[in-house]
Amino acid sequence: MVETSTPAVVERVTISVEPRCSAFASSRAALAALVRRDLVVLKKNFGEFVVRTLVQPFLLVFVFLYVFPSIGQGIGGGGSRLGESAFATVLVPGVVAIAVMFQGIQAVAVQMSSEFGFTREIEDRVQAPCPISLVAFSKVLSGATQGLISALIVFPIAAVVHARGVHAHLSFHWWVVVTLIPLACLAMASLGLLLGTTFEPRNIGLMFGFVVLPLTFLGGTYYQWTRLAPVHLGGFHWLQTLVLVNPLIYVAEGMRAGLTQASHMHLYVVYPVLVGFLGAFLGLGLRNFRRRVLL
Repeated sequence: MVETSTPAVVERVTISVEPRCSAFASSRAALAALVRRDLVVLKKNFGEFVVRTLVQPFLLVFVFLYVFPSIGQGIGGGGSRLGESAFATVLVPGVVAIAVMFQGIQAVAVQMSSEFGFTREIEDRVQAPCPISLVAFSKVLSGATQGLISALIVFPIAAVVHARGVHAHLSFHWWVVVTLIPLACLAMASLGLLLGTTFEPRNIGLMFGFVVLPLTFLGGTYYQWTRLAPVHLGGFHWLQTLVLVNPLIYVAEGMRAGLTQASHMHLYVVYPVLVGFLGAFLGLGLRNFRRRVLL
């Protein structure tokens, strides 16, 4: 009896294992998704966004640069056309600056107050697969993007709506414009993050009266910082010194450097201080955000 054996056939199966996504890659994807979600909402409500952006700047320009000169109640230089044009030159960059500030605060602080308040939408956002700080940072990026869009919308109107004989003498310095505006948008959106995480949702109205309104009137919107020297007390230029704590003054002065030939604060002061405000607002805002979420 002959025994035959069948050789065993061994098949080699190669199993490929996909590498797990890194924490950095997943966080980056989640951050992009959060920003994209906010931009989709902005696109759906773009008409409302445009109206909200234009109302205040348009009224400022319309009243100061069209109505007042038309009725002989011009502002600047005793009411002369030359003085009114000089005021228009000063006001146009200031209007763009307050549009960036208001949009940054509106898009971040006001929205965050509702998410921390009755909607509790923030609870869904912090479940994203990324650190809690990135959720807050996504709000800053969204707010900065909306601030940039608002600047692009407001500037043409501020530059055009003037009475007959009144013209803003604009002179573009593109390297200042393309670097300062994004920096200003990030700084103002970070300020919105700080305010939105500092004020309770029920007290968000107080924010406008106690913070936003003083920032606007003492932020160089209607005047140049260099022209405040005559306001002094015993040789101390108190107002020119006091407004230096206002981040809007640096945005407005930087805008004047980028859009006009008018006198302005030195850019080697504007840029570092804005970067400092950005770092301070963002750092404090992220800290407050973590505390609010983890309570």
